[in-house]
Amino acid sequence: MARNNLPSITAGEGGLNRYLDEIRKFPMLEPQQEYMLAKRYAEHGDRDAAHKLVTSHLRLVAKIAMGYRGYGLPIGEVVSEGNVGLMQAVKKFDPERGFRLATYAMWWIKASIQEYILRSWSLVKMGTTANQKRLFFNLRRLKGKLQAVEDGDLRPDQVKEIATTLKVSEEEVVSMNRRLSGDASLNAPIRATEGESGQWQDWLVDDSETQEQVLVEQDELDTRRRMLSKAMGVLNERERRIFEARRLAEDPVTLEELSSEFDISRERVRQIEVRAFEKVQEAVRKEALAQAQALRVVDA
Repeated sequence: MARNNLPSITAGEGGLNRYLDEIRKFPMLEPQQEYMLAKRYAEHGDRDAAHKLVTSHLRLVAKIAMGYRGYGLPIGEVVSEGNVGLMQAVKKFDPERGFRLATYAMWWIKASIQEYILRSWSLVKMGTTANQKRLFFNLRRLKGKLQAVEDGDLRPDQVKEIATTLKVSEEEVVSMNRRLSGDASLNAPIRATEGESGQWQDWLVDDSETQEQVLVEQDELDTRRRMLSKAMGVLNERERRIFEARRLAEDPVTLEELSSEFDISRERVRQIEVRAFEKVQEAVRKEALAQAQALRVVDA
């Protein structure tokens, strides 16, 4: 199941459209087909069976990846990270448990994409507080539930409901919504190849079960909170101050200012910043692995 055997999103205009057109060619699997392919891979390591399981779920990855557009990251890389999660799910999927692969894979896909986003903190500039990070990751989902998918400012009643749900201020909701206004809606029109047209949601099939999806989303929210909390917990007081000031602040503090604050050289501040970032990355990676192991225990 090498990554280079899967379709990829090429750079330039139309690259995403071509990718979506290509993955639509892979057939969806009936439950019995999926079961037999999963058995062949689990018992005999049949690579062809694994490839069919992966390619039949590429549309699910694309649908999930679209929910993470607007974070300032290339959509091709987001999809690619989601595909990695899908392949991990296929490797660990046990067809005898009675669940569809889509239900099991959804967690792995989202976890892989979210870990990629966390590794890219220096680009994302999520904010300085836990509340802002929670708002960063959940605003799109709540806007979807409120049917507020269009770009632009939210209505006052929508702002109030989101602020209450996430326990943040209304000002923070307005600010974050404006920062992430580049988000794409599944109802947005898209022009495909061969003269076809429609909306994102017409292209992407969600083959997961609604009840399972609700449970997975709740699990996902709890997982993100633990990952963020533990990742920052590995830093000592000085490392945390420098990391937040340099990597997470809206207006990063200069090396000169931090040098004066801690009475150390600017080069030493820079070294501490780099080391702190590496420690956070490693903590996130370990937590993701721990959550994956916990999922396997629950499934067993």
